[in-house]
Amino acid sequence: MTPAPSSSLALQRLYHWERTTPDRTAFTQPMGGGLLKEFTWKDVVDESRRMAAFLKQQGFEPGARIAILSKNCAWWLMSDFAIWMAGYVSVPLYPTLAAGTIAQILQHSEARLLFVGKLDDWEAMRPGVPPGMPCVSYALSPDSVRERVDMRWDEIVARTLPLPGSPLREGSELATIVYTSGTTGMPKGVMQTFGAFAWAIESGLKRISVGSDTRMLSYLPLAHVAERALVEHGQLATGMHVFFAESLDTFARDLQRARPTVFFSVPRLWVKFQQGIHAHMPPQRLERLLKIPLAGRFLRRKILKALGLDQCQFAAGGAAPMPPDLLRWYTSLGLNIIEVYGMTENCGISHATLADMKRPGTVGLPYEGVESRIDPQSGEVQVRHGALMLGYYKEPELSAAAFTADGWLHTGDKGNLEEDGCLRITGRVKDLFKTSKGKYVSPAPIEDKLVTNPVVEACCVVGANYPQPFALLMLNAAAAAKSRDAAGRAALEDAMANHLMSVNHELDPHEQLETLILMTEPWTVENGLITPTFKVKRGVLEKRYDAQFDAWTSGGRKIVWAT
Repeated sequence: MTPAPSSSLALQRLYHWERTTPDRTAFTQPMGGGLLKEFTWKDVVDESRRMAAFLKQQGFEPGARIAILSKNCAWWLMSDFAIWMAGYVSVPLYPTLAAGTIAQILQHSEARLLFVGKLDDWEAMRPGVPPGMPCVSYALSPDSVRERVDMRWDEIVARTLPLPGSPLREGSELATIVYTSGTTGMPKGVMQTFGAFAWAIESGLKRISVGSDTRMLSYLPLAHVAERALVEHGQLATGMHVFFAESLDTFARDLQRARPTVFFSVPRLWVKFQQGIHAHMPPQRLERLLKIPLAGRFLRRKILKALGLDQCQFAAGGAAPMPPDLLRWYTSLGLNIIEVYGMTENCGISHATLADMKRPGTVGLPYEGVESRIDPQSGEVQVRHGALMLGYYKEPELSAAAFTADGWLHTGDKGNLEEDGCLRITGRVKDLFKTSKGKYVSPAPIEDKLVTNPVVEACCVVGANYPQPFALLMLNAAAAAKSRDAAGRAALEDAMANHLMSVNHELDPHEQLETLILMTEPWTVENGLITPTFKVKRGVLEKRYDAQFDAWTSGGRKIVWAT
């Protein structure tokens, strides 16, 4: 694999926009109360230069780690640019982490300074920040942050002269340590270079049409590699216009404001969009109307405009499997969702489907330059290309174990190749479990079928050493509320019993589910049951509830309510 040319590296691209389009808007940032602040490329680079000069004044050693704890905003990206200009390495933290995890990452990375920005619960997070650690707040940091953090971005920028010249970083230099979202324990620090991100975005842009007229709404955590690559490095590569979301409550308005031409989301949000539409129009009626030529065209435009996606030219889903029926439903609206597949360790670049190649249930073909293979013994998907990680920070043994002897990355995913070359993910290598009958069960395909029911927010199929597998289902908020009265609970039980029968009809006998356990308590990042990217922590769920498994699965009941 050939490294990316130096001109494609992040800082070179940043200086290019400063030089060639200084007055063009780069960011649109909500400031609260309906106010917006626009940053031109000149503004972005000027503030980044001033903060870089401040960081260098602190006297940190070259390559020092500087952490960012904030929701997405203009200052998040300017912090990253400043860190790079100053010769340091950025360490992004998810803005929903518990204090204990924050403490682990800051200690493990040996971070020297922390940017503290937009947060919902700083008081709960603050105990994770070591006493005496220098912190810088943003203009959008809540009062609880600004009252306790002495250094403020705006004040630093106002009194500090910009860093002169155009300091550069080599492609082989470490750009960032991205801590994985940790479905299986302590997050691991994935080390990625400037060259890896450059290779990834160049390969990705050969598949995705993005240019200077592109509009994107940034709302998925920038601490995640997908948002980092597509938004940050995608913008540096193309000069596109990035809008930021203000809050969950204003998300619909944020979408309407941005009217993104490129929109990426996780399956959970695509499902919520669908549920919102069905709340206004029953699925059967919508399906009938869409089949009427004139009415169907009008209705499609109306629905997409209501979602803020009427200008969307490229829609994508990832981070978890997209149910095939959901993909087909959006196609019926005229929105072809591309399914993308990747991981932090390969800079998010591996496979994606094609808009003109309808292959629901697969993750499509490899990006240009990506090699992929299926291990004949384990069935594991393995990849190799120019954007693989250097390794895990301070973990030489884990780093070595992440690669095969001939340099291929272990993805941990099981899969198979279709006749047309498309990759189908069939589960996780380590998620396979054996029932007491000696049969192996792969939970992921069963979970894909379970979440097609609109009341199921998330699910987890378990059953190691039990005669048959069974499933834990988290109900959405509306269903949980409905379950509080006897009639609503009875209706839900009937509906889920029918859903169980329908799912089991599609499964082999050894995979068929014995019981569905319905849960109304949300699975959240805060209670440790999902990751910040909404992946279920299978091991944590099993450990929390395994003492109740025997009681739940005894008696032959098909539907059980967790208590």
